[in-house]
Amino acid sequence: MANPRLRVVLAEDAALLREGLVELLERFGHDVVAAVGDSRDVAKAVEDHRPDLVVTDVRMPPDFSDDGLRVAMALRARHPGLGVLVLTQYAAMAYACELLESGGDSEGGLGYLLKDRIGTVAEFLSAVQCVAAGGTVVDPEVVRQLLGNRRTSKPVDRLTAREREVLALMAEGRTNADIAAALHVSQPTVAKNIGGIFQKLGLAEGDGHRRVLAVLTYLRS
Repeated sequence: MANPRLRVVLAEDAALLREGLVELLERFGHDVVAAVGDSRDVAKAVEDHRPDLVVTDVRMPPDFSDDGLRVAMALRARHPGLGVLVLTQYAAMAYACELLESGGDSEGGLGYLLKDRIGTVAEFLSAVQCVAAGGTVVDPEVVRQLLGNRRTSKPVDRLTAREREVLALMAEGRTNADIAAALHVSQPTVAKNIGGIFQKLGLAEGDGHRRVLAVLTYLRS
């Protein structure tokens, strides 16, 4: 089945990168309905065009601090179904966690990727599709930093070593099939591990987006 055609708002202050991303997304069948270089223009573009996905940097005009991130968080709260993919050069755990914890009841997907670590066009496009479909994608380097800074007496301490491996791959946006291939186990084994993760993290059957909630618990720990 062909991937759906997405309507995208792109926020990137570097003109050459912005134009390159526009060309790339459109070459693969998506519609970039707005491409802006200032965080103050993102909210209006979303209101005007009602996109499926926003791709934004963290540090943008006017202040070049975390303007893009703040806009992304506000959009998640205001538009529950909107996918938000942060594409940045900063592997900052605080930024990643703030984004993932924003818009608590949002059904929209979210992602945090590092520009310099995207190895292929296919990898970027896969992340775009995943986030637009409601999934969660976190750069593996950010995941490693978060794992290295884990503190004790947190919910993930109840997980086995294999369950933590599975959860780390879930945080990268991997499907069950991808996780099975990476760990050289069967998909039923992955499903069993994920069931154990949900149980140990107290995520009941009725909880929506349990994969996202599990990832949030992992990243907060």
